[in-house]
Amino acid sequence: MSIDDEARLLSREVVHILKEERERRGLSKYALSGRCGLSQQAIGYTERQITEPSLETIVRIALALDMSLPEVFMKARRRSDISKTDRGTSS
Repeated sequence: MSIDDEARLLSREVVHILKEERERRGLSKYALSGRCGLSQQAIGYTERQITEPSLETIVRIALALDMSLPEVFMKARRRSDISKTDRGTSS
């Protein structure tokens, strides 16, 4: 797997984790947008992976969900490692 593929996989996992946490907390996109200062549209595009979020967008959403970046990235890394193993591409 190339570094580009790994980066895309990790980025997708980060977004998925943030979306899961928003849903787990019962927050609407509207409520989250009020907390993080992003539009509902930006959150929706990010969660549906229509756009690739900037680091600032990830930070804003994570902070609004009271999640630390290391926590988010470690979860994403574990998931991406599992995904690679499931596909037989673990190095």
